[in-house]
Amino acid sequence: MTTPGAPVLRSGPRLRHGGLLPLLLGPSVLLIGVFVVAPTAYGVYLSFTNTQLTGFAARDPQFVGLDNYSYLLGSGDFLASLGHTGSFVLWSAIIGQTVLGMLAALLLGRKWLRGKGLFGAAVLLPMVVPEVVASLTWASVLSPRDDGTLNRLLAVFGEGSVAALQESPMLCIIVVNIWRGVAFAMIMFQAALEDVPDELIEASRIDGASAVQVFRYVTLPLIRGPVFLYLLLTTITTVGVFGLVYFLTQGGPGSATELTSIYIFERAFQYSQIGLGSAASVILLVLVLVLGLTYVRLAKVDV
Repeated sequence: MTTPGAPVLRSGPRLRHGGLLPLLLGPSVLLIGVFVVAPTAYGVYLSFTNTQLTGFAARDPQFVGLDNYSYLLGSGDFLASLGHTGSFVLWSAIIGQTVLGMLAALLLGRKWLRGKGLFGAAVLLPMVVPEVVASLTWASVLSPRDDGTLNRLLAVFGEGSVAALQESPMLCIIVVNIWRGVAFAMIMFQAALEDVPDELIEASRIDGASAVQVFRYVTLPLIRGPVFLYLLLTTITTVGVFGLVYFLTQGGPGSATELTSIYIFERAFQYSQIGLGSAASVILLVLVLVLGLTYVRLAKVDV
């Protein structure tokens, strides 16, 4: 029996007008605004100025409109760096890491494979090695000197020394980036493959489908979302690769491996052209956004 005038107790708290939502999201929104939105907006602003690190333009930068963008889009060096970046992303991330990561994930899912722990650790090791350490290690391996690891191995088979970083620099940085990135692909694909129902796989095999047909028509459509998510993430990270290439080749020989990230660094900090470097960054950002939206669109297409 309820006593007249006594307050009625509710079974749980009620959130009126979403009062708790701003409190929970506020810190995250503030951090994103301070460390992501504000620097991006400032970078876009700098791209419309002639800001430099030294000289009169450092103290009193002037608004130059689209001059930086006009210069870059007419610059053979910048366009070449975009081409190098596209080739680097295509062969090392979209093709190399994706294919090898998928193969590694499929192998780890096979019951007959022995030493799965050792195999997984060997694939994961490059990902946990610091980028600088990995770069210097591969620089030693690919050294043109006779005491380089690769040349020592070739000498065992009676072959002469090679200068891989000078003769095939783009191939070298592609191989090294694949070596570092396969682990992330394997982790994502392995998690996606575990969500594929075993009943569908068994039913396909009973119907006479081969292993390749099962993967193409059953497994791949079911993991399409994670695959395109991985492609989006790996494209973003590969476009921004800097240390690995800088410590191995510094964009050389000549400009053979000058990725857009190297171009931006040189223009902004070596030549002190902050405005020009910012404009190049904005162009690269727009291209990555377009590619990202393409991935999202393809991920929603029915197979």
